[in-house]
Amino acid sequence: MRELLIATGNSGKLTEMLAILSGVPFTVLTLSDVNAGGDVEETGETLEENAILKAKTYGTRTGKLTISEDTGLEVDALGGAPGVRSARYAQGSDDDRNQKLLAELKDVPEERRGAQFRTVAALYDPIADILHTSEGICRGSIIHEGRGEHGFGYSPLFLVSQGKTFAELDAHTRNDLSHRGQAIRKIRDVLLADFT
Repeated sequence: MRELLIATGNSGKLTEMLAILSGVPFTVLTLSDVNAGGDVEETGETLEENAILKAKTYGTRTGKLTISEDTGLEVDALGGAPGVRSARYAQGSDDDRNQKLLAELKDVPEERRGAQFRTVAALYDPIADILHTSEGICRGSIIHEGRGEHGFGYSPLFLVSQGKTFAELDAHTRNDLSHRGQAIRKIRDVLLADFT
């Protein structure tokens, strides 16, 4: 059975990706299972550049079929920021980044608080030098204070159509709706169609 490396160091993302990829006919590995040569710095100017950079670098280092992704929160009133810099929007914790976002939106009315999460996933086969990418987008809005215990990152502030934040949804529902769920399911289809 061929090995498949899920190349993320983010435990929340890893949990979601493993759930979406469960049952695929591969031996699924994580970065903790391989000698991947340390972190890959996200130097790309776009989510797509970062996803490809990580998939190709980890795939080349390990010789394994590799999936990586990059995700950004794009807030309408901030011109699409924090976007590709979502994880580096503020120093410190998820809460520090959430507090900065709320401060920047302090005087923004409800009707202008629209936002979307966007994920670009990349699948790289270092043996055949084949690259596939996919994208997922989930629209919502930014509320005024965090709600929910089940998320990470900006998910306690991101309200989706059910009137709940991502952090208030159970994992199955969130994976069905989410940007990352959409992007990784498309990669899953490619894996099953082209690599089995």
